[in-house]
Amino acid sequence: MSGDQGNRLPLQDLKVLDFMWVLAGPGITRLLADYGATVIRIESTNRTDPTRTVGPFQDSQSGAETSGLWGNNNAGKYGITLDLSTAGARTIVMDLVRWADVVCEAFSPKAMRAWGFDYESLREVKPDLIMLSTCLMGQSGPLSRFAGFGNLAAALCGFYNLVGWPDRPPSGPFSAYTDYIAPRFGVCALMAALIHKRLTGEGQYIDQAQAESALHFLTLPIVDFSANQRCYQPVANRDLYHAPHGVYAAAGNDRWIALACRTQDDWHALCQVMGRPELASDERFNTFAARQANCDELDRLINQWTRTLDAHEVERRLQACGIPAHVVQNAHDLYQDPQLHHRKHFVEVPHQELGKTWVENSRFRLSRTPARVERAAPMLGEHNQYVLEQILGYDQDRIAELVGAGALG
Repeated sequence: MSGDQGNRLPLQDLKVLDFMWVLAGPGITRLLADYGATVIRIESTNRTDPTRTVGPFQDSQSGAETSGLWGNNNAGKYGITLDLSTAGARTIVMDLVRWADVVCEAFSPKAMRAWGFDYESLREVKPDLIMLSTCLMGQSGPLSRFAGFGNLAAALCGFYNLVGWPDRPPSGPFSAYTDYIAPRFGVCALMAALIHKRLTGEGQYIDQAQAESALHFLTLPIVDFSANQRCYQPVANRDLYHAPHGVYAAAGNDRWIALACRTQDDWHALCQVMGRPELASDERFNTFAARQANCDELDRLINQWTRTLDAHEVERRLQACGIPAHVVQNAHDLYQDPQLHHRKHFVEVPHQELGKTWVENSRFRLSRTPARVERAAPMLGEHNQYVLEQILGYDQDRIAELVGAGALG
């Protein structure tokens, strides 16, 4: 690559109309924007995206423009506010559909049809349109109308049944777990549809059920039940195939170290590092099966050692012996993590109200066409004028008429 081509991003010519909502959907279009796609996010001042009201908030100042969650999921996009109950706003949408290559939406089924923006209606004005709908349970089936967030999908999929302690209520994975899984599948499906369109000229409709996507991360439990009629049960921080395996207290307030012994060699090395070589031949621990049978006592002995040392010192000693181990990092640790800084994981971008703000970089690195994250998430209505004038070519009289009619709400 040379000249201007060397600065081109792989999705630079892609035009995306974004009706996404909350986390799972915006994660898809954020990645497209990272690699050059022009993404126009549709919003409403009457019903703002819930993530605009969820912290953390920059400088602890809550507001629609200061949410770090909103900012991270929508960096690099253009934003326009529309009141879709007005004819003028719906006309703008149809003009944007004619402009777009891809339309993405993350509402519950029937919402887009109620506005007249279902795939069948949109392809009448854009026959080669690619449209992605991503919602909790998909567009069809007995549970398709079930609306909710990723924590509900995680419960429905069975993640809550697996995470936690056997003698306590389910803990569940962190946050709206499936909202962070589903975008990976959505992006891949879009890329496949774009390749198909390039080869055939045909658009198509993508129906993504976020819960169904998340099930692919539960292959072992599903296969085990299919083959053996056996249900996995929560095992806390332990593991079915490694022992010891867990999270252990270190010196200091709320500091922890995670470690895993994969083999007998790992176990023998751990005994040496702990200064307890005799444990390697102890009948309670000298085989994997014995360690599994005596895991409570094993965990007690390891905790007895780790709690006297700094977590980073334990990490250093164990890694030096080839034992998988790492400090359980908190937010402060992550922010200072030298590996993340080396890979430029955190990117500072200009923000119209905040001056500057931080977002995460793209999820992966391409050697020839690396992502560029250069613009903060849009403020409410920040690009109304730009989208109408520069992208759709509306003149000032028409824009004024739309404003007067309340279309830009």
